[in-house]
Amino acid sequence: MTMRLFRLMELHQRIDEALRRERHRRKPDPLTLAALKTRKIRIKDRMRQAFGTLAPA
Repeated sequence: MTMRLFRLMELHQRIDEALRRERHRRKPDPLTLAALKTRKIRIKDRMRQAFGTLAPA
């Protein structure tokens, strides 16, 4: 695993935790939730790309 992939995984976990915290608030902000979800998807796509470069062709 490369350092880049490791950092993306860490960032993905932090975003996931922020999503959980926001969902458990009394009144979750829909805009914050949407922004976090979008960011999480982008990070996941970048992880797929980084992992694809590690896989042997």
